[in-house]
Amino acid sequence: MRISGYRALTTVHEWGRTIGDANGVHADGIVPVPVIMVHTDEGITGVGLGPHAHLDTVFAAIEGEDPRGVTALYDRMLRQTFKAGHAGAVYGTIGALDTALWDIKAQAAGEPLWRLLGGRDRRVPAYASGLDISLTDEQLVSLYQRYARHGLRAAKLKGGLDIERDRRRLTLVREVLTEAGHGSRPGLMLDVNETWTRKQAVRHVCELERTLDLTWIEEPVRRWDAEGLATVGRGIRASVATGENLTGLEQYRPLLAAGAVDIVQTAAVWGVTHFLRVSAVAHAHDLPVSPIGTTPVGLLHSATSVPNHLVSELQDLRPPLGVSLDLTVEDGAFVLGDSAGLGITIDEAAIASLARRPDDAPASATPDVRPEHAGRRLLAVADHDTAP
Repeated sequence: MRISGYRALTTVHEWGRTIGDANGVHADGIVPVPVIMVHTDEGITGVGLGPHAHLDTVFAAIEGEDPRGVTALYDRMLRQTFKAGHAGAVYGTIGALDTALWDIKAQAAGEPLWRLLGGRDRRVPAYASGLDISLTDEQLVSLYQRYARHGLRAAKLKGGLDIERDRRRLTLVREVLTEAGHGSRPGLMLDVNETWTRKQAVRHVCELERTLDLTWIEEPVRRWDAEGLATVGRGIRASVATGENLTGLEQYRPLLAAGAVDIVQTAAVWGVTHFLRVSAVAHAHDLPVSPIGTTPVGLLHSATSVPNHLVSELQDLRPPLGVSLDLTVEDGAFVLGDSAGLGITIDEAAIASLARRPDDAPASATPDVRPEHAGRRLLAVADHDTAP
């Protein structure tokens, strides 16, 4: 079997509401989702969701190769980008191709990827994560009631711009999940997306912890600030979660060495091989791993095979348009199906006929661009740059 080519498509995820975090929002709730389909000369096609940055350059490293040698091909792709570097969107392209190769490998074996990787249990524990910073209290309660009906008993809210608002919203969600769980204590997490300084992070989390039991605080300071993350961790009761924006084991190493992270995260967009390697390194430090992503299907399969998986992020209950997934959400978990490979089906005709596209809002209005004053606010209150 040989890799014969690829196709690059772009669909959208329609949330039906505004979504975002402390850095900004997607006002129309329509987010582009790039797709890469890798073809073989035996008619098997693998699917990966991720960027198309420098796709021709990266694909040259694997063209004509046997896709079943996926881990070696992953390293070939890293070497292909040696001079310019493999961080950022290029790492996402590598991750999308890597995921597609794992899909092919499992399809060729006639097994779902979770079984090929050595997983025993198809159930992957999940927590709710609504990208909800712009929602009113009423909308927030309604959203997490829907998650609760699927059995989810842990939730991660977006915040960091107004501590009293964060407290109120976390309390509302706690009440929703407590009621759904018949009095059992829910898990509560807060993600501030690197918007605080070290001192602010300790002060604000300690303030929240006067009345709330936080499971973790996510990205309280900059992703690479090992000393700062360790300082925050020593000053609060909650765990520190980070890692979704790190690209490569070399970026995790200083954080692990400094004891700066308690929950090791990795984003679905960086691919299966990256997740497996990060999980192994985290396990060597007796730390749990937690996948992040809107459609983290590749990492869900992978999570079944690692000993230190804790819980995976569930954002929307619907997949992107034109994308079908062989999985369900039941009793607080993703339940993976028996389809060979990842269980992803792409409806190219549906994607080609999309009538709605992401709006033309300026880039500065989205969570993808860090606001000018992020990390330099005197108080954790919304300003004109980032108010939802």
